[in-house]
Amino acid sequence: MSDTVGGLLSIAFLLALLAVAYVPVGDYMARVFTGTRHSRVERRLYRIVGVDPETEQSPVSYAVSVVAFSLVSIVVLMAILMGQSALPMSRDLPGMPLWMSFNTAVSFVTNTNWQSYAGESTLGFTAQMAGLAVQNFLSAAVGIAVAIALIRGFARVRDGSVGNFWVDLTRGTLRILLPLAFVGAVVLVAGGVVQSFSDSTMTTLAGHSQVLTGGPVASQEAIKELGNNGGGFFNANSAHPFENPTAFTNVFEIFLMLLLPVSLTRTLGTMLGNRRQGLAVLAAMVALWAVSLAVTTWAEVGAHSATGQAAGAAMEGKETRFGEWASALFAVVTTGTSTGAVNASHDSLTPAGGGTVLVNMMLGEVIPGGVGAGIYGILVMAILAVFVAGLMVGRTPELLGKKLGARQMTYVALYTLTTPALVLVGSGIAISRGSTADAMGNPGGHGFSEVLYAYTSAANNNGSAFGGITVTSDFFQITLALAMLLGRMIPIVLVLLLAGSLARQGKVPVTSGTLPTHTPLFVGMLVGVVVIMTGLTYFPALALGPIAEALA
Repeated sequence: MSDTVGGLLSIAFLLALLAVAYVPVGDYMARVFTGTRHSRVERRLYRIVGVDPETEQSPVSYAVSVVAFSLVSIVVLMAILMGQSALPMSRDLPGMPLWMSFNTAVSFVTNTNWQSYAGESTLGFTAQMAGLAVQNFLSAAVGIAVAIALIRGFARVRDGSVGNFWVDLTRGTLRILLPLAFVGAVVLVAGGVVQSFSDSTMTTLAGHSQVLTGGPVASQEAIKELGNNGGGFFNANSAHPFENPTAFTNVFEIFLMLLLPVSLTRTLGTMLGNRRQGLAVLAAMVALWAVSLAVTTWAEVGAHSATGQAAGAAMEGKETRFGEWASALFAVVTTGTSTGAVNASHDSLTPAGGGTVLVNMMLGEVIPGGVGAGIYGILVMAILAVFVAGLMVGRTPELLGKKLGARQMTYVALYTLTTPALVLVGSGIAISRGSTADAMGNPGGHGFSEVLYAYTSAANNNGSAFGGITVTSDFFQITLALAMLLGRMIPIVLVLLLAGSLARQGKVPVTSGTLPTHTPLFVGMLVGVVVIMTGLTYFPALALGPIAEALA
């Protein structure tokens, strides 16, 4: 009973924090991206890189900038990881092997933060800070920039531009992510998260000496959660007591994960001048999130598995300082926000719980999704919902005053097909290889789920893992990296082209035949489209994995 009360109070406290932050943070981000003044620091940065901040870009130019910036970032990060032995504070660790560095660089640049290595035994402090932490900021800022570009596409009238990527990237980093991450790091340090540049030698209960790895953990932890990155300083991620020591830090880290994705719905409404639209999008996200949380918590607290029933509780793979409620909450949030951080082993979740968090990613991670990616993902699904509604009544579909024609629906169709294709093709190729069976931690349906989860996590830029599968072979390093790269770049390019096609249009007046998209009816339709699309796409694969395991 006390666990139930504690779990419900944690959820209530989390929702209260988000309610307090929703309006000020959302409106602040809207002001950041609609303001015309540049700070002195920003102007100096623009001069250094040769950017004219007053010049706006076409969608193609914006997309080229995003892709080029990302590819250059991958090369730079690979150089840091492979050459870390020559860097200061390397802790005498060697450089990463080629394909592991490629996988890791792609992972952090694409905001996936998939880790096939143990952070504390593989990377020194400089590589962690100058390499990984920097990309934690930049990859999150890229996602925000793309989302803002799509919002501009809806807001602008007969304008061929969608903003300036370099301005959006700079403002997102300096004005939003850096100050919020600084405050978050201070709170985490106060909560007991480690922040140092040295290791500690401790005396164990048996009287032996043990070296405990320290490091700049709190500063990286803050942006890891705030930017929906997920890559942990330690191999155990947020299950490690140095990253997440108490129940308070656990709830605060969950709050950081949700803060920007939730607040961006307010930014959407403010920039469009239609805040009810932002609330409608938020309502659809919350509805899906609430169902996922209820199912996962039911599965874990009720120990709905053979081992859980035998033990009396589904505590395998969970930290005793958190328990089932906090572990279920963290798992749902991290897979719904494309964060990928974990405070428990997802491989040890019950079949129903593990299947639900897997579905969270298959939904496109729109509950509420990653920083930026959640907003542009749910807007694409809203376009699809409006299109379906238009087919039902025989009208040309409209959304937010813009007509949705063949060009727009082509971009939407390609967007919705890209990630499932990467997931299913990647999983199919991996399963067809005889050596994959040796990499699985478990046979049968659970082993299949491990492979399916890995490619779902990679292609959806989540980064979490079931944990039972060994992915250090060159095959997994390369194929998962390609899934991450294509799963990030292709949707971004399609979203920017969609934004440009919308920005070039005029506004369509509201008539009696216009479908209101801020009502509970449309929210229900949007939720239905997201669920049906996911079910039609992934049900056969889910039937071979978590569903078969649960029924067994």
